[in-house]
Formats: sequence, structure tokens, C-alpha cells
Amino acid sequence: MASSGSFWMPEQGSTIAADVDTLFDFIYYLNVIFFVLITAATIYFVVKYKRKSDDQLASSNVGHNTALEAAWTFVPLVLVIICFVWGFRVFLDQSVAPANALEVQVKAEKWKWNFQYSNGSQTLNELFAPAGRPVKLVMSSKDVLHSFFVPNFRIKSDVVPNRYTSVWFEAKEPGDYQIYCTEYCGTGHSSMLATVKVLPAEEFDKAMLKGEWPGQSGEGRDPVEWGKELYVSKTCNACHSVDGSRLVGPSFKGLFGKDEKMTDGATVKVDENYIRESIMDPNAKIVEGYAPAMPSFAGQLSDGQTDALIAYIKSLK
Repeated sequence: MASSGSFWMPEQGSTIAADVDTLFDFIYYLNVIFFVLITAATIYFVVKYKRKSDDQLASSNVGHNTALEAAWTFVPLVLVIICFVWGFRVFLDQSVAPANALEVQVKAEKWKWNFQYSNGSQTLNELFAPAGRPVKLVMSSKDVLHSFFVPNFRIKSDVVPNRYTSVWFEAKEPGDYQIYCTEYCGTGHSSMLATVKVLPAEEFDKAMLKGEWPGQSGEGRDPVEWGKELYVSKTCNACHSVDGSRLVGPSFKGLFGKDEKMTDGATVKVDENYIRESIMDPNAKIVEGYAPAMPSFAGQLSDGQTDALIAYIKSLK
């Protein structure tokens, strides 16, 4: 089971988390002990050897103490070596994935995370993983520098354009765990969030065989409410407002049914087909006054998710 966190750390959600926390606690309490000892000694010497009068002369001319100087040199040296060796071993454990790890391709771009699995399926801002099995993430960026961070798993790695980085984890039990981008990547940086959805191993295997992940069909859900959730979880809110304010892209407020002028001079009525095309092929038609900044979501949203987003946009009068 996942272990409870501490005052400093969130709940431990992966097998490596305990090793990281133990090292953190060792370094932290070591610093606390030495801080207290050094501060107490400093106060003691200040009080004990304070000059009692303006004309009082020093009673000793001792300039150094070899034993003391050796102690405060070699004791910290030994402690630093211990911390380095310990930390390096944890680093190696985090860096080298087990040979049987499930591999997931991760593509980062402003301001979303795309995950592709070995069965060819893709998910957007939701990483599905099995409990009790190692998962290796092979990551790269399509635009600028990003950083993949899951606090509960104690894993963090830069995601760099034109090269690959990797990190791995083994989730201890099913649940949802927050993913953050921890490298400033533009105006939508703070909304570049995603979730690790850890499933029981059997449920994960069934989803891999079907090629459809939990929550993608939306069966039995109110499409408008689902679309509202997707508007945030798929980071549409990073570029499109719902209150009429101008962001990177046009506001969704009152958008459906409008006649929009394109950069090529044509006028297009905003209907279901136009919205779907704009989601899947956003550069096909660019609204006048806006840059072609939106990436394609083709293959990243199910038909049900696309329909729900359209329903939500239609509801914003």
C-alpha cells in the first residue's frame, strides 16, 4: 500500500519513493543536529568569553587546535561521502529501468502531455499505468524545454526538444497522481497539468487489448458537463477563454453560430463540422487576427471526447 507522507513529502506512491525519503530525512536531520550543536556552541562561547570590561586583555594566545581542526574537516568529509554514495545509488536505481518495464512514449508541447502506448493508442494529459509493474517513459519535446514531475512517485526529468530522456516508476497501488511541468514554458505553463491513472493490472491489460481507456467513451454522462471537464483536463483553457477575454486563441463564449473571418479572407460559420476540423486540423482555417499556434489533437481525443467538447462550446452563449 502507499505509505503516508510526512510534513515535507506527499504520500509515497511508487517503490522508489521510500528510498528517496529516507535519504532526504537523513540529510535533513543531520543538518538539524549540526545546526543546533553549532548554534549552541556559538552562543556558549559568546557568553563565556565575552570581554568583561573595555580594558580586559586576552588571557590566552592559542591560535589553533590541530585535533579540533582535523575533526571539523574529516567528519564533514565522511558525511559528504556517505551522502554522495547513498544519493548516487538512489539516482542509478531511478535512472535504469527494469528490463521488463512497459514502455510509453511521451510527447510534450505547449501546453499538454501526449502519451502513446505499445498497442498504438494515445491519451492526452492522462497517463494510464498498471499497479505493481514497472513503467518506462521515453520522453521528448516538440517545442521548448519542459520537465516531467510526479511528486508522489519522487520522479522528475527534463523533457528536451530533439533528444530523448527517460524515467521509470512502479506504482504501488491504484489511484490518481498529479503530473506537473516544472520548467517554465510560456504563458500556459501553470496549466500544463496531467494525471497518472494507475489501474489494477487486470483492468489495465483489458484496456490495452481493447485499445480504449477508462473515461474515453463517456457512456451515460452529460456531454456538456463532460466537455467542461475536458476543457480543463485537455488544457483548452490555456488558449481559449469562456468569458470573452482574448487569449492565444478565440474565446469560446458565444462562438457557436458566429461568422468568423479567416486570414485568407473567407468567412466561415462556426458549426459542429468547423469545430471538429479546428480540433483535428487547426491550421486548415485560421481566424483573422490570430497566429496558427494550436497543435493538432488528431488521435489524442476519442469521438466521444470530441463530441463532448463541441457540446460544451455550443452551451457557452
